[in-house]
Amino acid sequence: MAFHEIRFPVEIARGARGGPERRTQIVTTASGHEERNQLWVNSRRRYDAGYGIRSRNDIDNILSFFEERRGRFHGFRFRDRADFKSCPPDEDVTPTDQVLATGDGAVTSFQLVKQYGSAFAPWTRDIVKPVDGTVVIALDGVAQGPGWSVDVSTGIVSFDVAPGSGVAVTAGFEFDVPVRFDADFLEIDLETFKAGAIPSIPLIEVRT
Repeated sequence: MAFHEIRFPVEIARGARGGPERRTQIVTTASGHEERNQLWVNSRRRYDAGYGIRSRNDIDNILSFFEERRGRFHGFRFRDRADFKSCPPDEDVTPTDQVLATGDGAVTSFQLVKQYGSAFAPWTRDIVKPVDGTVVIALDGVAQGPGWSVDVSTGIVSFDVAPGSGVAVTAGFEFDVPVRFDADFLEIDLETFKAGAIPSIPLIEVRT
C-alpha cells in the first residue's frame, strides 16, 4: 500500500465530522426474532473534512495536499480530535494507560494497542501510527528510560532485552489514524468570494 507519513492539515481536521463504522448483517425471521452476524471484526473510521474549510488559503492547502496524494492513491495520517490518545482526550498520557502484553522472557517486540470498553465485550484496536515523541513505556508500572524503541510507522515497540516472565508491559501515546481520500474528485466552490468552500472531503481509514 502506498502511504505517506504526513498528517492531514490539523486546523482543517478540527472541523471534520465522522467516526467509527461497523458492518453488521441482520436477518429478521418469520417470528420477528433477529439473527445478527458481525461481518467486520474491527471497525473502520470515516470522516468528512469539508466542514473545516474556513478560507481561500485552506482551499489552496487542501488542493496541494490532494494532488500530492494523487487523490485516493496514497494514504496519510489524520488526527481524530475525538480519539487520539491512549487515555481520554482531556487527560495526560501516562506509561500505564494501556496494557500491551505480559512478558515471557523471550518476546522483545509488542504492538501498541488501545482497549475500548471493559465489562462485557472489550474491543482491542491496533495502533499503527503513533505520534513521534509521545510514546512512553512502563514495565510492571515502572516508567522506562533507555532500552526500548518504537517504530512510528507500524506501532511496534521493541526492547533491547525481553521483559521478564509475568511482567506487565504497558504504554501511553498519542496516535493518528491511517486514512486516504475516498474520492478522486475534489469539488471546489468559489461562489463565496472571500472564503469559498469544498462541500465534501471524504476520508476513510485504511487497514495497514
